[in-house]
Amino acid sequence: MKTNDIVSLLRQEVVPAIGCTEPMCVALCVARAKEKLGTEPDAINIEVSKNIYKNAMGVGIPCTGMSGLPIAVALGATIGKSEYMLEVLRDTTPEAVEYAKQYMQRVPPHIIIAHDAPDMLYVHAVTGSNGRTAEATIQGSHTCFVDELERLEDANISSAASQPANYQISNLREVYEFALNVPLQEVAFLLEGAKMNMAAAEKSFMGSYGHGLGRLLHTVSNQHLTNSSHTQMSNIFGDTLFTKILCYTCGACDARMSGAMVPVMSNSGSGNQGISCSIPVYLYALEHNMDEEQTLRALTLSNLTVVYIKQSLGRLSALCGCVVAATGSAAGLTYLMGGQYDEVTFAIKNMIANISGMICDGAKPACALKVTSGVATAVLSASMAMHHSFAEATEGIVEDDIDRTIHNLTRIGHDGMCQTDDLIIDIMTHKE
Repeated sequence: MKTNDIVSLLRQEVVPAIGCTEPMCVALCVARAKEKLGTEPDAINIEVSKNIYKNAMGVGIPCTGMSGLPIAVALGATIGKSEYMLEVLRDTTPEAVEYAKQYMQRVPPHIIIAHDAPDMLYVHAVTGSNGRTAEATIQGSHTCFVDELERLEDANISSAASQPANYQISNLREVYEFALNVPLQEVAFLLEGAKMNMAAAEKSFMGSYGHGLGRLLHTVSNQHLTNSSHTQMSNIFGDTLFTKILCYTCGACDARMSGAMVPVMSNSGSGNQGISCSIPVYLYALEHNMDEEQTLRALTLSNLTVVYIKQSLGRLSALCGCVVAATGSAAGLTYLMGGQYDEVTFAIKNMIANISGMICDGAKPACALKVTSGVATAVLSASMAMHHSFAEATEGIVEDDIDRTIHNLTRIGHDGMCQTDDLIIDIMTHKE
């Protein structure tokens, strides 16, 4: 096990983001092309992979009250700064939004789906002004400018800051051993990330975001009953740790999917994945007075499990990311419950036996429902695992070997659901 390589991998994959990462990725690419151009463009042409397009159609763009790619592109071209990476629109203000709306009318972006894109995560932006053009290309990960990497390689220049970490985790045992033995100062940022995601949830309780699921559950769990429907929900959920895990996790999702200007700590290019693999673990540790070491090791196990699974699944697919993120949570929760490696594998098998078929039909406010389903299943899976109750090799895609079980899941998501992905996008783009 190469501790430094895994730490670098974690630091690359667990980073702050504002807004949904797919439209932010497009805004980032446009911002970089604009910076190369040296002036505000009077023409913008963009090609995106179908998965980028799918995840950007219905999601809110921070501070705009609008959704979709055109406003994200306009902001990227006017106030976006590529040095901010996935916080590319950090400088958005009401005045900047008004200007971007006007700019969008003058310079409507030409956006097409690149059906032959070289990767499921692909953005190519060409900006123009007075006959000059400049372009940028992101591929493979949300912040990887492949055209610039190619120039560095051609010039034999090494830049660790520009090149993505390429360490491949061997198996779940490596994840588990790293989490239990890594020096805590190397992963302390994960605790700050969990607190960042908690703050996003708390913001959602004070406003009207998405479908308001987090705020509703928070109201019920705190027994602020105002009508009979709240009373009925209180009888079902009540003021429990389980309800708190649900309301904080989906509350953070409510806020970011609706365009709240609030940062979250993402995982593997997804804010919802970062939320789902951190908040349940952090809240469980907080409720049970776990010390900082226990909390950090559980957060490390959860986050790195997600990274491990995503390495074979890919950044984007037809498989909902909350399946993977909640699987990480199940591992972290099991550790906090006193489980060891065997129990962690049991929890992951339970997750894969349960919600492995959840589709991704784009980023949107209703993602809060899927996030809630995922983390609810994580709590159930961890609890079952601690009683040595788990799905066995005779059941579905589960095998005795945990890594083969994980790879069965990622094969289905990466290889088996390509036609599903095409059908989802066809349905989304041809609604009446």
